[in-house]
Amino acid sequence: MTELFSPNMLNTFNKCPKKYFFRYIKNFSMPVNEDIYTLGKNIHALASYYLKGENIENMEKALSSKEYEVWQYLKNIEYFKYPFINSEYNLSVKIGENFFGGRLDALVKNEDTYYILDYKTGSAPKNAMYNFQTMIYLLSVSSFFETDNVVFVYIDLKNKCEVKINLSSELISEYKTKLSDIASKIEKCDYTALKNDCNTCEYGKICYDKLLD
Repeated sequence: MTELFSPNMLNTFNKCPKKYFFRYIKNFSMPVNEDIYTLGKNIHALASYYLKGENIENMEKALSSKEYEVWQYLKNIEYFKYPFINSEYNLSVKIGENFFGGRLDALVKNEDTYYILDYKTGSAPKNAMYNFQTMIYLLSVSSFFETDNVVFVYIDLKNKCEVKINLSSELISEYKTKLSDIASKIEKCDYTALKNDCNTCEYGKICYDKLLD
């Protein structure tokens, strides 16, 4: 059966298949950290308007001191000086019988190289090269524009640093295999047989007595 997998879906399954079951099969929603969510939402919106050439003076005046500090760092990164392609839009790629896709924060281009920009109000992934978001976005842009000259840039707004991953033919092959493998695992997974206790998981209180409902 054809599926559309997002990076969050695959990262969740990789971390805990039972959490994937609650979130994406049972569709149980849980509270989120509103402060982090609001900061990320505001910065993403501001960056998108800025890159599109909109007047953002009034929006900048409405920022909190924390948001303003984050925005000043982001606004002055080198990638914001590159020619703008698009922002806040969806791309996907088909691998085997499944589609993998996500929403890109921004895409810019310098000479013949495309740069995928992803703003993180938290920290960038520890193993960024093999994060599912990295894999899906790089393959999606590479496929859409028919080029291997693509770079993924995690912009870590918390630590004010950047993590870059350059696509290569070797990585394309690796990424396709990894994505196909995890899609197969999800398809074959028997969620009712899983027993994975995690005290920090937001689904911890319903984990055992709700799994078989």
